[in-house]
Amino acid sequence: MKIPIEVSARHVHLSKDVLELIFGKGYSLRVKKNLSQPGQFLSEEKIDIIVGKQELRNVSVLGPERDKTQIEISMTDARKLKINPVIRESGNLSGSTGCTLRGPKDTINVKEGLIVAKRHIHMKPEDASKFKVLDGEVHFLKTEASERFLIFGEIIIRVSNSYSLAAHIDTDESNASGITEGAYGILVYNRN
Repeated sequence: MKIPIEVSARHVHLSKDVLELIFGKGYSLRVKKNLSQPGQFLSEEKIDIIVGKQELRNVSVLGPERDKTQIEISMTDARKLKINPVIRESGNLSGSTGCTLRGPKDTINVKEGLIVAKRHIHMKPEDASKFKVLDGEVHFLKTEASERFLIFGEIIIRVSNSYSLAAHIDTDESNASGITEGAYGILVYNRN
């Protein structure tokens, strides 16, 4: 069974308090484009990520707001920022790298939240049943839509009624495998 592969470029998820600090009191994100995961969207807003004297400008903000601010970059971005961030599952931010976020109204320092996101597959419970996998399991994903196919190891299965079937990799992983829009992969089980 095929799993759609989506490429996740650098982006930021803002908490409501950080959003209002850098964009202004009462500010709400404006939807530019809905994403494949239900309720998630690319907003019109962009901000800058700053670490020391290095920065990434015009980074997309995804909505809706979250409980905690999370900044997702690639390892290539990390080299540009001259940092060595942790590779983590989304939401697992404890002890992660801090940075400065600059918006149109203000600049704020966040103590943690900058990560390289672990590759993962979103599934509904019925998808997990079809694939015979459980939430939190770690398997492999073989890319199929490229002459430079790869097998990505350590891809985490994430199961929720609020998900839509899709594998998420970052831009470095996409470039390594030559993945373009419309790519798909095949689950390879990691069972001993």
